[in-house]
Amino acid sequence: KYTKFSICYYWINSLDQKTSIYSRLENVAIPSGEENKTAALSYDYRIMPLENTSSTGTYYCKVKWNDIQKMGKGVFVLVRDTGYINASYGWEILVTLTVLLSVLSITTTALLLWKRKVLCPRRNHPNILRQEVETQLPSASLPQPPVYD
Repeated sequence: KYTKFSICYYWINSLDQKTSIYSRLENVAIPSGEENKTAALSYDYRIMPLENTSSTGTYYCKVKWNDIQKMGKGVFVLVRDTGYINASYGWEILVTLTVLLSVLSITTTALLLWKRKVLCPRRNHPNILRQEVETQLPSASLPQPPVYD
């Protein structure tokens, strides 16, 4: 009684419309000595390719015997457009920002050190200027003003 059955695959879209995909009849032979025992058989079916986003929905499998019908729980399939890329730029932005700030920090530090070297005179520089001023003044006619450091 249960050796002949049909397997039917279908899907239900977001508008609750049922669409049959594939069905086939099975006739399973029972080996001798295995009568009146429960058996589980697997049947796989691949749905390829899914044409477009309208193929999104829940896909089901149903088995029918003469007086009994069993249906699977269903598998929800979300179909996206071709070329869809999950936009996750978190790490790229973080690395770029870190590199940019590091370069700016190093450049600013280098400029400040270079500027300090150019603007700040060396310690013996004022003495050189003082010696030049003292040699230019006439020593006999005018008294020398006091020099302050």
